[in-house]
Amino acid sequence: MAAGLESRLGADRLAELGEGLHLALCGAGGPLPGPRASGPCVAVVAGQRLFIVDIGTDSPRNLGRMGLPVGDVERVFLTHFHSDHIDGLGELATLRWAGGDNNQPLPVHGPEGVGQVVAGFNTAYSQDVTYRHAHHGDTVAPLAGAGLTALPFSQPAAGELAVLIDDGELTVAALAVDHAPVEPAVGYRFSYKGRSLLITGDTVKSPNVAHFARGVDLLVHEALAPNLVGMMNQAATKMGDPVLAKITHDIPDYHASPVEAAETARDAGVGHLLYYHIVPPLIIPGQKALFLDGAGDIFPDYTIGEDGVAFSLPVDSGDIIQVSDGL
Repeated sequence: MAAGLESRLGADRLAELGEGLHLALCGAGGPLPGPRASGPCVAVVAGQRLFIVDIGTDSPRNLGRMGLPVGDVERVFLTHFHSDHIDGLGELATLRWAGGDNNQPLPVHGPEGVGQVVAGFNTAYSQDVTYRHAHHGDTVAPLAGAGLTALPFSQPAAGELAVLIDDGELTVAALAVDHAPVEPAVGYRFSYKGRSLLITGDTVKSPNVAHFARGVDLLVHEALAPNLVGMMNQAATKMGDPVLAKITHDIPDYHASPVEAAETARDAGVGHLLYYHIVPPLIIPGQKALFLDGAGDIFPDYTIGEDGVAFSLPVDSGDIIQVSDGL
């Protein structure tokens, strides 16, 4: 155990990834529980800089399971404020603060409204901050590094980007998506030294996504299977469960189907399509074929996401390398 601890604690996963743009699913699912589909979360590494897009249930712990150093998380980007996309914020901030050498709160980018979300988490965790500082002191838990800082931006109009980082090597920009009645809602486009990826967040099939995904190496697109959700609706109705029947009736109208995501990938000419925010969870043999419902015929270069699935886009290359099949 001692040797194993030294090896694990001495590992530098970010350096091991090499120069490039890298992506890993710290959460491949949506609000419904699944054994390999935690709440939505995407880790993006540009060079050795670690960013997180959304932070759903259990995803902060998945970062540790994946060997990604939570203490090195530089910023979080929120797509919208549904609970399954934000409920890991408090845990992520705490792990980063008490497990890293940070003297400033964790910056959280998001559209208007992120300030209210961040203030709520800071209030909820204020007693915890007091306890940890009293126990560990400034060496581990300096008060200056506790909590979260909100960095709001206005949702860009269709056809426009809100550029949040542009330092000559890395560009991170937000784009509007359609998740009505949830508004604002955005996706994020990352570009680093000639490699690119786009993460949609929750959206119906969107011309704006197709526009800004044009030519990206990796499109990470949410997907809800209306055929499978329809089966759930029929079962709920038959069993006399009006709540589940209502939910399964409502949710298909503000999510894209796997077929629609494949059409977007094809029309945008992307390099590879990674499905995430998988609804419903895929837990039964043969369910993946039902989930796709022919999407693979529309765009064959795809992967159905699970927790831990990861891709690397090396610089000075057009390669799209799947480096992990999951946890």
